[in-house]
Amino acid sequence: MNQLIAPYGGTLVNLIDPAKSAALKQEALSLPSLDLDWRQQCELEMLLTGAYSPLTGFMTRTQCERVETDSQLEDGTFWPLPVTLASKQKAAADLKSGDRVALRDGEGFMLAILTVSDAWETDGIRHLGGVIEGAALPPHPDFSGLRATPAELRVLFARRGWRRVVSWQARQPMHRAQFEFCLKSAIENEANLLLHPQVGGDITEAPAYFGLVRSFLAIRERFPAATTQLSLLPAPPREGSARALLLRAIIARNYGCSLLIAGGEHQSDGDCRRGEDLVHTHADLPVTELAGKIGVHLIPYPRMVYVEDRAEYLPEPEAPAGARLLTLSGEEFQRRMQSGLKIPDWYSFPEVIAELHRQSPPRERQGFTVFFTGLSGAGKSTLARALAARLMEMGGRCVTLLDGDIVRRHLSSELGFTKAHRDINVRRIGFVASEITKNRGIAICAPIAPYRQTRRDVRSMIEAVGGFIEIHVATPIETCESRDRKGLYAKARAGLIPEFTGVSDPYEVPEKPELAIDTTGLGIDEAVQQILLKLEHEGYLR
Repeated sequence: MNQLIAPYGGTLVNLIDPAKSAALKQEALSLPSLDLDWRQQCELEMLLTGAYSPLTGFMTRTQCERVETDSQLEDGTFWPLPVTLASKQKAAADLKSGDRVALRDGEGFMLAILTVSDAWETDGIRHLGGVIEGAALPPHPDFSGLRATPAELRVLFARRGWRRVVSWQARQPMHRAQFEFCLKSAIENEANLLLHPQVGGDITEAPAYFGLVRSFLAIRERFPAATTQLSLLPAPPREGSARALLLRAIIARNYGCSLLIAGGEHQSDGDCRRGEDLVHTHADLPVTELAGKIGVHLIPYPRMVYVEDRAEYLPEPEAPAGARLLTLSGEEFQRRMQSGLKIPDWYSFPEVIAELHRQSPPRERQGFTVFFTGLSGAGKSTLARALAARLMEMGGRCVTLLDGDIVRRHLSSELGFTKAHRDINVRRIGFVASEITKNRGIAICAPIAPYRQTRRDVRSMIEAVGGFIEIHVATPIETCESRDRKGLYAKARAGLIPEFTGVSDPYEVPEKPELAIDTTGLGIDEAVQQILLKLEHEGYLR
């Protein structure tokens, strides 16, 4: 091959015409708008830059159905997955064929205009298909020097004289096994290497993204500078399926790569997904053959083992008989990282581990939230204040108390006590606690929080950025009523307070709290000690 591989379909699509941007932005002022979430912005960016060439817009219903049944575009070109625009916004429900709608980011920045050619609904979600006219790429304030479009990378490759490029697309950090396999693959195929980590996502929701990019910046220094390029891929995350792999092959080709390493990333279940699994286990989908039609050669990532006697990684079948082989599962790696235990030198590089520790420190240095829930009068506020005081005595951490009454006064003063308003109040507490937790602080919350789904949502929000310890103050209602200093239970039973938790509105008992405490015959110090022991057992205190 004496020149760079052509884009998929022959021509690299570019949906942004600088000469028309000003006119499009002016027109958008009089058009209805849709605010795109981060995933939709990722898909739009892939369309605008030509990473999804030959697509020129979001697919119609007919096009989606053809892709799902025949894996083909209208002209017969192979295509593995639908690319759609789905929205629950009210503005989307009113759109019909022929309408033009401005697509904006969450801050109102105008990105493109969609001319709707099809609109349909499934399960309450409005789907829109049609041609895109781009005005600007989504703005990225982070790592701007590492973001190259397919056209920009192609120009760079051509200037360097690169003709054969292998792509490594990853959503996880690169360790020694992946490093050695990528280097070996490039050398054996006489190719240059594009490190192309997938970073499509909301940086406010996925702060680990920064650690991922910094880890690639660190390991880049170990690759030959003349034959390696690092660039960020704004593709949205997809499940690890064979069809998603084939879409990645199309993306790789559009960025100028004729080879793609498939697999090699640790999964949440602790196993290492191997490219050979994706390539060989789909009888109904001839992955290798289809990748060949796309024009991209797949390099399946094998099961790699560290051969101690030779101090190198090898595919397991190539390991010498009787040699001492070492492996470390993704699950074990995460356990060691969370516990602050040593990661073996043969597994990863110290600069990569240092970056990952900066982003996700061991548990004793992570932020966490202690979330008390229980009936009015159960003892939540008393325990929360006592726990906050004990943690402040210990020092070393910023501690914030988000007691129900305090939050009501300063954060939710306009809310009443209807079910909807109580739900909003708890979610506000959860958001503030997640921000404190994300920044390595300790948040102590003590709302009634009577509804399971709301508590689940708060847990999910906080566990994405740190620790969450739910404590059910399981004091019986009889004890709570006997402590009722304000006479609230009596008023509720007299019908003077509507929707009162435990009387006229249900309290949904937590399913699996980290700790349950009945304060009926338990002293404050004893209860707080139980909580501290639990935090210590979970690794949040040392």
